[in-house]
Amino acid sequence: MVSLDQTPLGKSTAYPDRYDPSLLFSIERGPQRMPLGLTAPLPFSGVDIWTAYEITWLDERGKPQLAIGEFRVPADSPATVESKSFKLYLGSFMQERIGTDTALGRIITADLLRACGAHVEVRLTRELGRLAIAELPGQSLDEMDLAIDHYEPQPDALAADGETVEESLRSSLFKSNCPVTGQPDFGDILVRYRGRRIDHRGLLTYLVSFRKHRAFHETCVERIFMDITHRCRPEALTIYGRFTRRGGIDINPFRSNFESPPEDVRTPRQ
Repeated sequence: MVSLDQTPLGKSTAYPDRYDPSLLFSIERGPQRMPLGLTAPLPFSGVDIWTAYEITWLDERGKPQLAIGEFRVPADSPATVESKSFKLYLGSFMQERIGTDTALGRIITADLLRACGAHVEVRLTRELGRLAIAELPGQSLDEMDLAIDHYEPQPDALAADGETVEESLRSSLFKSNCPVTGQPDFGDILVRYRGRRIDHRGLLTYLVSFRKHRAFHETCVERIFMDITHRCRPEALTIYGRFTRRGGIDINPFRSNFESPPEDVRTPRQ
């Protein structure tokens, strides 16, 4: 296993502009999941939806080309890629002459297969205004009046009781921190479930309690899924995180035990 202190995160880095697949740094999912008690078979399916807004290369005559990339890494892949390494890798196409975006997509698909150990769906679009902007669906919890003084994950704030309901609840108050650099990560979180009614005040208290926690986006979303599963026992559960971009890339983990991943729609903050 490669240690996280060997990632490009938090280090001075050269920015190559010629294609270099060795820049991709794989992170195994297993060690991140072990503290959550997650082993195969996973209790959810899903994807990590990466959106990259700064993809550029040259056509065969040397004219710059632009695209937005969407990359769907399956949740059951053995590994994912570290975000800064992915930025550097995509930047390495900057001065490469590649005939078409289809040809570029094939190269990226093959490289991500090697890095993640599973097929990653790659979509490149020249329509730079393609992505719609909308809030996550459901009822916002953010206007509730709460007194909060605990800023590490507090699963005992979660509770469910009473009648069975189907609800979609969301919050834009989520913040965690990169486990390597300590930089803040801001996100919108959707909790959609069927089961005994989850206490809304407790759920918001729990989501805010990640404010000083250090973990990758994917691990935060999976921890939320597991904590709600253990504390509230829903019959069906989806957790979806939409995080603001850093380095021209946003990462949006989706985990569910009953529904398929959505189409990529940016939140207003993205």
